[in-house]
Amino acid sequence: MTHQPLAGERIVVGVTAGIAAYKAAHIVRGLAAWGADVRVIPTPSSLEFVGAATWEALTGHRVLTSVFEDVDQVAHVATGQDADAILIAPATADFLARARMGRADDLMTASLLVARGPVIMAPAMHTEMWEHPATRDNVTVLRERGIDVMEPAVGRLTGPDSGPGRLPEPEQILHRVLATLRAPRAAAPTGSARAAAAGAPLRDLAGRRVLITAGGTHEAIDPVRFISNHSSGKQGVALAHAAAARGADVTLILAGAVTEPLPTGIAVERVDSAAELAEAVHRHEADHDAVVMAAAVSDFAPTGGGAGSKLKKTSPKAGLTLQMEQTEDILRSLVTNRERAGSGPTVIVGFAAETGDEHATALDHARDKARRKGADLLAFNNVAEHAFGSADNAVVLLDGSGSEIDRADGTKTDVAHAILTAIARLLTPSGGASDPERKGRRE
Repeated sequence: MTHQPLAGERIVVGVTAGIAAYKAAHIVRGLAAWGADVRVIPTPSSLEFVGAATWEALTGHRVLTSVFEDVDQVAHVATGQDADAILIAPATADFLARARMGRADDLMTASLLVARGPVIMAPAMHTEMWEHPATRDNVTVLRERGIDVMEPAVGRLTGPDSGPGRLPEPEQILHRVLATLRAPRAAAPTGSARAAAAGAPLRDLAGRRVLITAGGTHEAIDPVRFISNHSSGKQGVALAHAAAARGADVTLILAGAVTEPLPTGIAVERVDSAAELAEAVHRHEADHDAVVMAAAVSDFAPTGGGAGSKLKKTSPKAGLTLQMEQTEDILRSLVTNRERAGSGPTVIVGFAAETGDEHATALDHARDKARRKGADLLAFNNVAEHAFGSADNAVVLLDGSGSEIDRADGTKTDVAHAILTAIARLLTPSGGASDPERKGRRE
């Protein structure tokens, strides 16, 4: 069966008049493939780039652009009210300005004013437009109202120009929609200008710096061979998408060959071995509020970093014996460093991919690991039930004593949000110190 994480969701896609409008067709197709019921509302001028027939063919719904169409159905109100989410892709500089002012002179802007679900905007424009003070001010105001304005990608623009302002790739936008729809919802105070969209996703990690590792390390046997594991990096990347959707400043360290679409607007670093991963984590740990060790780190590596030249067969049936040494226990090192320094990440999270054996169940092994590592949270998953690379996951969250504090299952995005909710609670405990007080103690 096709994986459909958006099954049953009603999503309105607004298409504005930019050259990147053609990419919206790939986004619409992707949303539909994930099970969403998609309706496209193009701005009138965007039809100069992609015609209504394309959107009707991809969605099976009639395309409207004006508030004077389907007046008997009150389309200018019902379309936005009924949507579970609204995505604007591309969002031009002109559209950001109109949305900021609350204009309602076409069906798309009118729908925004009645939206009760989350609103995501994927900007696309020339670098000078994106960096113009007026645009920056518009983006700031829209974000304060609870609208998720994505950071544009950096790359080739129209003509010979390059720089920030390129529309994020369709896969990146799809994952942002999924992460936003699965995020907990913010409860807006009455009259609050900061959450005009009542369905805005919770931004409980805004201002927080979160370091996430993902993938599986590669330990060199020789220059052409390595030892690794089955980790795809999907759970770690899902955590990065979800954390970005909740407002975090994310640093993502990818180990090995991770090919998942990455969020825009985050810092990404790639490493291969466990030693390289350890060096990168320790270089960043003091600057982050939370460290999430979702990467699958090799416990052993060939001694000395492997052979310096390719190993050859000495005879048709000759075997190969490798001398292995233990790699650094990065998770335990993080905890030890924090204890010694009295500062560092407020929250440290580890992962335990376990199986049962003749001595204990998989959960028993995870409880023992939680006590040995001493991390604030340990996310246990039974790999006999949810294999590496699968679309879904199930975890049990344990504290440092091995006690269960929560369970989560579903898509890896659902699991990511459950983990982030636990992290957010630890970062802002009830009755705990305020953000500046905590920051002062760390510094």
